[in-house]
Amino acid sequence: MSQPFGISCKGGLNTNLNQLELLGQPGFAVALSNFEVDPDGGYRRINGYTAFGGGSAARPNSSNSILGLQVYADGVIACSGTNVYFSQDGTSWLQINRASVDAAGDNYSTFTGRSAAARTSQGQANFAIFEGNTDYGEVVITDEGSGAKPMYFKMTGTGANVNTRTYFAKEITVSGTVYPKYCVIHDKHLVVAGAATAPNTIYYSGTNDIDDFTSTGSGSIVLDDKVVGIRSFRDDLIIFCTNSIYKLQSINDSSNIKIVPITKNVGCMDGASIQEIAGDLVFLSPDGLRTIAGTTRIGDVELGSVSRAIQSIIGNIAAEINDFVISSAVLRSKSQYRLFYSKADASTSSSKGVIGTITPNGFEWSETEGIQAHAFTSGLDKDGLEKTFHGDKDGYVYNHDTGNSFNPAGTATDISARYETPFLDFGDAGTRKTINYTKISFTPEGQCQPTLRLRYNYGDTTIPQPPNYTLDQIQEPAMFGSSKFNAVAFGASNDPLVRQAVQGSGDTCNFRIYSIDQNAPYAINGIYADYRPAGRR
Repeated sequence: MSQPFGISCKGGLNTNLNQLELLGQPGFAVALSNFEVDPDGGYRRINGYTAFGGGSAARPNSSNSILGLQVYADGVIACSGTNVYFSQDGTSWLQINRASVDAAGDNYSTFTGRSAAARTSQGQANFAIFEGNTDYGEVVITDEGSGAKPMYFKMTGTGANVNTRTYFAKEITVSGTVYPKYCVIHDKHLVVAGAATAPNTIYYSGTNDIDDFTSTGSGSIVLDDKVVGIRSFRDDLIIFCTNSIYKLQSINDSSNIKIVPITKNVGCMDGASIQEIAGDLVFLSPDGLRTIAGTTRIGDVELGSVSRAIQSIIGNIAAEINDFVISSAVLRSKSQYRLFYSKADASTSSSKGVIGTITPNGFEWSETEGIQAHAFTSGLDKDGLEKTFHGDKDGYVYNHDTGNSFNPAGTATDISARYETPFLDFGDAGTRKTINYTKISFTPEGQCQPTLRLRYNYGDTTIPQPPNYTLDQIQEPAMFGSSKFNAVAFGASNDPLVRQAVQGSGDTCNFRIYSIDQNAPYAINGIYADYRPAGRR
């Protein structure tokens, strides 16, 4: 007599539990590549990425790697080579690193008559935006180069033609030969840190005077550990060091300003991993991705790991941290933290990342493969719309999380996506099961046709294993008045159940659903298996 078994796709990727522990956790995935977790349940194949500017990818600066990106005004700022650029549309790039004065020594509020000011040995860049009283805010750029002062930039004017707007740029002197790597705006101050000549020191500008480190309210503080990142969080400045974390309090009260240790047992491995999401700061530590969260006790800070489910992946990143280019950003619309890591000379196809989605049960994880993000940013443009970009080692800038394909250098390539369940015993490890058919619940966003694979008894090669099954094509449901003729199917379901007759038997079985194509995204909500148990062994 046939019996049912259902799998609800919840929990995300788990590489931490062993096979026996996973027997009772059917919702987890042991592989979840190029999928993302839906907070309401289900695993969705991710979008691709497209060339910023359209079909033919453009580069701001030849083949030099993209070192930093920042959403700004109605476009994006990109650091590449020894220069900094702004583009509204991805097809034309305005070089914005300019000298503070013209050839005659006169100060200008525009770029007229001003020469380029190369940022020698420019490295991975960091950005801070001071809202101020300008149209789009004032941008400060620091980087990991050996000889670059912080760069100050602002743009005013709202004309559709960016060439008619007014621009101002200059370098900021912090203190002598101090060239900081990190920057943040905190309580009306520009705070910088990470200079090679002063790795343990933070510097802060005057109040409402972000380009002056000598005015009233400015100063510096020396810590006992190397600074690797800084973030403004609630009322405090959080200072991440190699082996410790501190908070700076009362920056506007010179008589009470102080540094308070949060922990001297945990540090941050790379400042590029630090992001704010859901009221917490996420960062990469030696033992995983952690958050800093305030508790109900005043002044108390709780540290907790949020990546235990994928600790093997995070551990591998930590073990080779010096070989990786790290980038991260938060996609607000999806409640996601995305971190990418790739070696400097690695191919696009071998580049990887992790996606942490906030769900009612906390962070749930998946992986990416084939997205080379040497720089990554997500932010709100002048109209309050979220824009997300990444840039690669070959100097291209892309619209991130768009389209149905990956597009390195503007060439469309397939997205390879894979979801795999643990090996499951259907609640009874002592009986052999013959599966008659499966029904898989999908939510398609267009036409798609995934493939199903079953493996019995942990993939035992001594028993017959069934072939792969190409599932029936799933059609995008027609919406009257909004769908294209001949491109959708009338009568198609928003959440179709795809039935597939299958073969084979075993004590345990796992299911893999995958696709390698440029079709539309789809979500897998759950799997139903109809099976016939044999006698107990």
